[in-house]
Amino acid sequence: MILTVTLNAALDLTYRVPHLVPHASHRVREVTERPGGKGLNVARVLGALGFRTTVTGFAGGETGRTLRTLLAADGAGAGRAADGDRGSGTAAGSAGTGGETAAVTDALVEVAGPTRRTVGVVDESTGDTTQLNEPGPHISPEEWERFLTAYRGLLEQDVEAVALCGSLPPGVPVGAYATLVREARTAGIPALLDTSGEPLRRGLAARPDLVKPNADELAGITGTAEPLRAARAAQRRGARAVAASLGADGMLLVTQDGAWSAAVPERLAGNPTGAGDSAVAGLLSGLAEGLPWPERLARAVALSAATVRAPVAGEFDEQTYARMLPSVRVRGAETP
Repeated sequence: MILTVTLNAALDLTYRVPHLVPHASHRVREVTERPGGKGLNVARVLGALGFRTTVTGFAGGETGRTLRTLLAADGAGAGRAADGDRGSGTAAGSAGTGGETAAVTDALVEVAGPTRRTVGVVDESTGDTTQLNEPGPHISPEEWERFLTAYRGLLEQDVEAVALCGSLPPGVPVGAYATLVREARTAGIPALLDTSGEPLRRGLAARPDLVKPNADELAGITGTAEPLRAARAAQRRGARAVAASLGADGMLLVTQDGAWSAAVPERLAGNPTGAGDSAVAGLLSGLAEGLPWPERLARAVALSAATVRAPVAGEFDEQTYARMLPSVRVRGAETP
């Protein structure tokens, strides 16, 4: 089982309009509602690939109840396919399109404050997305301690890896991810960290097995804009491996065993929201299957590209993924 942590979960709303014009009224053509937040997106992609996944974090208020209802509906739809599932899952082993969907287990911790909403407005004329993110609920010290107790209990289960994803809601200590990384390390479980700013800076000191910033986030914590130099600097600060998203230029992976870059052979138009989360799912699924680093990287890049062609975050276009995976170019990265 793979555990994902989303401390600032969200109810994702996506509005599609024919053409987005500032200061104008718009007729929304389509509205979609999905469980959201980076870790929930990761879990939903892993489930689609056939991997058993548990999500934890915080949920509260009417928005939180709606989020959990949608998550349960996804799980019910996957439940029959997941009966007698394969444990870690092998759906992604070839092109990832012929496997069964696995249910995502809800282990979210109830809090008093309401879960936030995020609103994405898709301009269908350009494919661009405008994102509006609400602040999360204020988490009390008692609620944080209750979460830590639940998290430690989950780590005692059959967990192959843990992904710590996204921003921190108000009230959660800025060093929260460092604490969660250390708990995972104590339990002997690989930890992937995907956050930004000071939570990332402090999380690095706890020595996560892998961090997955984008190029700007990596530059922000290291002071250098050159991705390979920045990734090496992040390793010196504590990360065992660094996977840096480079947007349309693909991804850079720097590990203790070597460094590689990868990209798809064509640029795809669509909605990039959630592409980085799908890359995390690709890296985690590759870890669960024991794949070599270059194969994990190729899967992450192909899933990220396929997510651009999906309508909402937490999903990917299976045909695009099947087409892109064998065409991903993985090259050794030279030290600058």
